[in-house]
Amino acid sequence: MLVIRPITEADLPALLQCAEESGHGFTSLPVNEEILNNKIAHSIESFAKEVTKPGSEGYLMVAEDTETGEVAGTTAIEAAIGLDTPFYTYHLSTVVHSSRRLNVHNVVKVLTFGNDYTGVSELCTLFLRPEWRHGSNGRLLSKCRFLMMAEHSERFDKTVIAEMRGVSDEEGNSPFWQWLKEHFFSIDFTLADYLTGIGKKGFIADLMPKLPIYVNLLSDEAQAVIGEVHEKTRPALRLLEQEGFTCRGYVDIFDAGPTVECDVRNIESVRHSQRCTVSIGEPGNGRDCLVSNVSFDNFRAVAAKVRFENDEQIVVVSAEVAEALQVKNGDQVRLIAQS
Repeated sequence: MLVIRPITEADLPALLQCAEESGHGFTSLPVNEEILNNKIAHSIESFAKEVTKPGSEGYLMVAEDTETGEVAGTTAIEAAIGLDTPFYTYHLSTVVHSSRRLNVHNVVKVLTFGNDYTGVSELCTLFLRPEWRHGSNGRLLSKCRFLMMAEHSERFDKTVIAEMRGVSDEEGNSPFWQWLKEHFFSIDFTLADYLTGIGKKGFIADLMPKLPIYVNLLSDEAQAVIGEVHEKTRPALRLLEQEGFTCRGYVDIFDAGPTVECDVRNIESVRHSQRCTVSIGEPGNGRDCLVSNVSFDNFRAVAAKVRFENDEQIVVVSAEVAEALQVKNGDQVRLIAQS
């Protein structure tokens, strides 16, 4: 069984392994021990902090295999992005150029550089190692964050976004970045992506074109990948779309992958989550649910079978699940049924 918990200093080697396995384009997991160590320290500080409204906190968690103690993956939430360092995007919109005198009417797409998402919460750093990609593990790693948001809403903004990895090849080459590189930059996509991951974003403001870019001036290869996701990211995108996330035209400035968003109140798992009182026993052939405790600094979440009683006010969980969640009889948990 996997249990989601806040990251600790002892998890640094496992997080570094996740960073190495995640590959190119995974900006929030750079293969840099010092940066990852700083992320862990920031997360530990954030979990311990008293919060009444979202700020620069970052909550980094890992999925631990309760049988082996191995770390199977990682997941995170940034409470409010763009406060310490800018969060840049391109916005894809439509403009019309027309002349009645010449009877000319042209509709064109443009990309506008900006940081419209400053202050919103971000789902990020979702990575599940290949050997654990089965059963409910992926859903648990993603949806545990919605259980946290439902229970501790004061810590997050009303708008939640997620950046989806865009199209790149096995060597990390992005068709969209290739066009930008030829005209505005002189560095490879992998280096630009890495510099962003370690927080060195100054080159973006220095070199990125400030005026809107007409999409029809881009190469055919670059145009084709705007708003498209990496093949390994499609399952994560489908899951978020099922939760109510949509793309409003914002794309990543490096690989043009889409950014999806949703009002936290409209996220399906937030809306349909419920609080129940714990009863430790035998759930039998119960319902498959994702379950978390209601603690924040000691947050725990698992996927498990449970049985409801007393008009779903009481939930029966096994002793193993109760131990993983660190709850006892009479404690509260939050859960969502798996479809």
